[in-house]
Amino acid sequence: MYRELLQPDLRIMIDENDVEGMREFCEILHPAATAEVLEDIDSKLAWRVLRTCSLDRQVEILEFISLPKQVGLTEIIDRGRLTRLLEEMAPDDRVDLLSRMDAEKVENLLPSIAQAERSDIRKLLSYPESSAGALMTTEYASLPENITVSEALDRLRKQAPDRETVYYIYILDEGRHLHGFISLRDLILAKPHRKLADIMQHDVISVRVTDDQEVVAQEMARYDFIAIPVVDNQNRLVGIVTHDDILDVIHEEATEDVQRLAAMEPLEDGYLTTPIRILTWKRGVWLVLLLGAALGTASVVSGYQPIAEQEPWMILFLPMVLASGGNAGSQSATLVIRAVSLGELGRKTAFRIFWREVLLASQLGACLGVLAFLCALIFNPPARAMTVAATVLLVVVMGAVTGSMLPLLFKRLGMDPALMSNPLIAAIVDMMGVVIYFNVAILLLH
Repeated sequence: MYRELLQPDLRIMIDENDVEGMREFCEILHPAATAEVLEDIDSKLAWRVLRTCSLDRQVEILEFISLPKQVGLTEIIDRGRLTRLLEEMAPDDRVDLLSRMDAEKVENLLPSIAQAERSDIRKLLSYPESSAGALMTTEYASLPENITVSEALDRLRKQAPDRETVYYIYILDEGRHLHGFISLRDLILAKPHRKLADIMQHDVISVRVTDDQEVVAQEMARYDFIAIPVVDNQNRLVGIVTHDDILDVIHEEATEDVQRLAAMEPLEDGYLTTPIRILTWKRGVWLVLLLGAALGTASVVSGYQPIAEQEPWMILFLPMVLASGGNAGSQSATLVIRAVSLGELGRKTAFRIFWREVLLASQLGACLGVLAFLCALIFNPPARAMTVAATVLLVVVMGAVTGSMLPLLFKRLGMDPALMSNPLIAAIVDMMGVVIYFNVAILLLH
């Protein structure tokens, strides 16, 4: 919305070198709106606009700009300014940017960054990608348990300007072991003379620093947290993951699942910002795989050539039979993969899902079988129509079971269930459907 409304005016300001207008554009608008307008502008022009405002405002705007654009801006910004920007950025946003930059350039930059921030950067960069450690921020509020509420509020006022959120205050000992937490609301409502040890919550829900970001998202969604603490193997608090980062994770994971379900490797950036050669590779790999699966189906059909020559009418109904199984399999796969992503399925639900899909697919297959029988009966005798109907029933059941079980198998093997994409499910079901179709014909007609 802002892009279409404000970008023409901004370009006029740039052409006229209206410094005051560009400064007001950065200072008055919400940083997210400013970032949206700057997204489609050349990096050199975008930096001309950004450098008119204060350093704090530059950081706020920069954190809303997409990572590819941020990397482009780092090529324009001089080293001194870039160093100051990195020092002011939130630790998690800063590490996201540095992880996208050239490793040699990062190593050259680090010595010029303040020691505290430099140590923090190296620690966060050391955690595996897509883990809680790579996602967290180290700017959290913490207090000891042996102080009063009045003392806690005084200390919190001093910490607040440098913390990403102070709604949750974590209670730590001298070794930074996590003993409990208290919300800002409970702290304000408590009597000033009470000790934090008496009012804090001891049952702390936390995640490990090595946990996958999907696990973190599931935990935060389950308990409706604004932030969740991240601890190491000794239960020492090392950071927190906030709700804004989890929203990005949910968006990222949902996008990856959708792209994998469409049979392509997930894109690291947006569609329009991804180079054609990368799109070609990520889509082409799966297309080659599916081409091989289609050739497998063709080879299976060739094995039943004698029957096809005796019963040429069967070829007319082959697309309908295979489509029924493939569609049923894709439906089941989509439902199961989404349920796995939302954490709805446990380790012991596979057997229940199997029988649930058998029951459901039997009903769906019976309905489709009746319709297929009536359609085939228009041009064929009852025996042939029954062959088509029986095949549709069996193929729908087989497709539904295959589509539901294969993602669970991938999950059990430690792989992403979304790798079992809808086109791949359809290709597998096609091969099995051909076998069922011709064997049903052999049984009923010969």
